[in-house]
Amino acid sequence: MSTPIDGLVAGFQDLVAQVPEVVQPLIVALAGTVPFIEGEGSAAIGVIGGVHPVAAGVAGAVGNMLAVTIVVLLGSRIREAAVARRQRAVAARERELVGAGGVAVDTVAEPAKPESKGRRRVRQWLTRFGVPGASLLAPLALPTHFTAATLVASGVSKGWVLLWQAVAIVVWTTLLVLLASGLLAVATG
Repeated sequence: MSTPIDGLVAGFQDLVAQVPEVVQPLIVALAGTVPFIEGEGSAAIGVIGGVHPVAAGVAGAVGNMLAVTIVVLLGSRIREAAVARRQRAVAARERELVGAGGVAVDTVAEPAKPESKGRRRVRQWLTRFGVPGASLLAPLALPTHFTAATLVASGVSKGWVLLWQAVAIVVWTTLLVLLASGLLAVATG
């Protein structure tokens, strides 16, 4: 049974095969920006599509890191705005209580959305292994885009998230390029 991701992968492989060699790494980088394909998937697609493994790995990692950087920068801005809004709301509530003679008013908080299994796993890894371990293990549960957003939303500094996401992207992309190159060598050898 074919999934939408299978179709997307096949489409990128066809696209890589149809463009001049000089443009192929750009296609690999473009594929690296897509969640669930990521740098490692796009690099493997590139290798299988005939792109030199080093060029495919670098292009895939760069594309993935570009997308993750955008997610981290936007996520950081969103978190800063949410924290500022929450602080203003608390300050306004405190002013109301003081103005009302200190009489507390019960408010009903909205229930939080249940967390997905993958995000819950990343948060557990963050608690257990810190940002380095969570970044390196998270691709087993979630795309790096989602992991980066989860880490930033948890309050981790954007610089620390970017550093460890870059390390994870390089490690995973290198592993998949080596695997794809080995499989290709066995298949054609």
